[in-house]
Amino acid sequence: MAFSSRLLSKSKQIQFCGSQITFQQTHAIPARCFAKQADRPALKGDEMLKGIFLEVKNKFETAMGILRKEKITIDPEDPAAVAQYAKVMKTVREKADLFSESQRIQFTIQSRTQDIPDARSYLLTLKEIRIKYEGLTDELGAEAMMFDALEKVEKELKKPLMRNDKKGMAVLMAEFDKINKKLGIRKEDLPKYEEQLELKIAKAQLEELKKDTLEAMETQKKREEFKDEQMVDPKSLDIRNFI
Repeated sequence: MAFSSRLLSKSKQIQFCGSQITFQQTHAIPARCFAKQADRPALKGDEMLKGIFLEVKNKFETAMGILRKEKITIDPEDPAAVAQYAKVMKTVREKADLFSESQRIQFTIQSRTQDIPDARSYLLTLKEIRIKYEGLTDELGAEAMMFDALEKVEKELKKPLMRNDKKGMAVLMAEFDKINKKLGIRKEDLPKYEEQLELKIAKAQLEELKKDTLEAMETQKKREEFKDEQMVDPKSLDIRNFI
């Protein structure tokens, strides 16, 4: 149930980002997204590799520095522990200049669609992103509605809708607004969707961490010197002692 609701949150993110944020040729991507791909001087060979290595190294060291200080409780069933973990990971992303899940979705859409000239190809690419990159089903039924809206607009225009057709795009965006309203997706609720998604991701990651911890203890217990040791509850462990 938690996994399906997580997918629903991601579906809402993709639906809203696709129909409202990045459909037009001029993309309204937050400044932070551009900061992560700021223009850099042209580099060659070893200089480029060195630059990439140092950037990754700095991000890793920043993340590890935070994880060495912050308390993380491996208890995916405790809402407080999940919220704390989500808070820590948000701090890691902000300090290490990494994408949040919603920013990653926005960036994927923007980078994959920026050179697409027509609305239909855009929607087809959005569908590809949903299936290939996000592994999502269209639980909301939004995709079919968006294609129906495009069919309606192109029928009125009597030609394919190009993304630089301001008048035609305005009509299509109005149709998308109706779809979002019907599905209960509101622009002002986007931060709420993002928060819900981050909490669901945090819970899933804690579940995976708990699983890995139990498996590691089971493996260790099979060794002769540890066969009489009692397994501890993962939530009693302090991750900072293992970093």
